[in-house]
Amino acid sequence: MSRIVVNPEILGGKPIVDETRLSVEHVLGLLASGMSHAEIIEAYPELTEESIQAVLAYASRALRNEVVIDLPISHDEVR
Repeated sequence: MSRIVVNPEILGGKPIVDETRLSVEHVLGLLASGMSHAEIIEAYPELTEESIQAVLAYASRALRNEVVIDLPISHDEVR
């Protein structure tokens, strides 16, 4: 569970940690408030060190404008 995903049905399409409802924004906020990785994982056991690293990598790519979001679109929706 180390991927960041976007699903328009969850949190209005905000990037989240896969298989959770925790947004990248929320995890970054916890880190910015001074929580350690261990404290975050203790508070949110569905997270792992790998998922926190994925959040940081995603944020780093986003700052460099390297984030690409692929949303599944059916051919019917294109019409």
